[in-house]
Amino acid sequence: MVSGSLTIKKGYYYVVLTWVDGKEERHRKWIATGLPQKGNKRKAMEELTRLKNTFEPPKAVQDLSSDMLFTDYLRQWLDIVKVRVKIATYSSYQDMTENVIIPYFEKKGLRLREVEARHIQQFYSEKLKTVSANSVIHYHAIIYQALKYALKTDMVTQNVAMKVDRPRKNSFQPNFLTAEEMQQMFEIIKGTKMQLPVMVAAFYGLRRGEVLGLKWDAIDFHRGTLTIKRTVTQVKIDGKYQIIEQDSAKTKSSMRTLPLVGSFKEYFEEAKKAQEFNKKVCGDSYNYDYDGYVFVNEIGERMKPDYLTTAFPEYLKRHGMKKIRFHDLRHSCASLLLANGVPLKQIQEWLGHSDFSTTANIYAHLDYASKISSAQAMENGLQLPSTNRFKSEWASVTNVEEE
Repeated sequence: MVSGSLTIKKGYYYVVLTWVDGKEERHRKWIATGLPQKGNKRKAMEELTRLKNTFEPPKAVQDLSSDMLFTDYLRQWLDIVKVRVKIATYSSYQDMTENVIIPYFEKKGLRLREVEARHIQQFYSEKLKTVSANSVIHYHAIIYQALKYALKTDMVTQNVAMKVDRPRKNSFQPNFLTAEEMQQMFEIIKGTKMQLPVMVAAFYGLRRGEVLGLKWDAIDFHRGTLTIKRTVTQVKIDGKYQIIEQDSAKTKSSMRTLPLVGSFKEYFEEAKKAQEFNKKVCGDSYNYDYDGYVFVNEIGERMKPDYLTTAFPEYLKRHGMKKIRFHDLRHSCASLLLANGVPLKQIQEWLGHSDFSTTANIYAHLDYASKISSAQAMENGLQLPSTNRFKSEWASVTNVEEE
């Protein structure tokens, strides 16, 4: 039960709430009302009553054990894993655990030691009715890792997630623009603030976070190179969106140096001149918090990730083009490289995939050039019968069937 009282500090009312937790430990919380002492006693009393009725004491952290509820264990496991994984990974873990996994198992009331493979299998079967197999595979990864830690710390005797049949991964068919559509897109976005980020994403196949993470120190105008070494991403932590800057790419392979070819040197030089001009014009009004980033607006504010996510496809649609995601520019880049005979291994290095299988799984079906090469190899290695003989033999077979 929560009790409360009013107190005055530096001429303002404060509400002081008191409660006792499950371990018989007393806690106190001060809450500023913002109400001056003079003439506000009634309002302060009303605020005290409201806060007493609505305040929920934080749950005491329970010691990890096999007897705790599986859902309570998952919440504490999230806190444990938070310091070991990248913040974007944690954001994904937290979102799926809090919004999907915990609500399902909360209804079951299972303790950690009571969770069996059949319970997890039933969860997957239930979710497959409403979400894709790929989503369920993500749920499986979280449950598997959580139970792996429970096994490692002797809270359970086995990781029952190992006994579960996870669904097969959905085959992914990338959406992309043809060379002609890319040229059309470049004409449509000409003169807009998304022009350069879109062209960079389309030509170099960069991820959104890699585009927005570009700084001037990554562009070597003398050597003519562009180095991908930072990311700017948006994540959701504890229900709030945050923009995260990381001085590292997604993986070790994502850190790559690419040639500054064609007109890109001039594009970037013009963008840099425009930034310097804006600094002089805006003076003290210029935002130097993001100084050094390539993609900032006229007053120095960095381009936000959700702007490219939402504005880009809608802009294409308004101008009569098919609606694609910003990330589909990366797929468009890969498809054009394949169409021009670039081997998959080189495309892997260009895109910064950590594993060749990732590149092959996504784009192998588009690799028509390699299929032509294979067909020519088979033709050179095998002596096929002449067409005249084939025609005569086919005619003989046809006559026999007619007789």
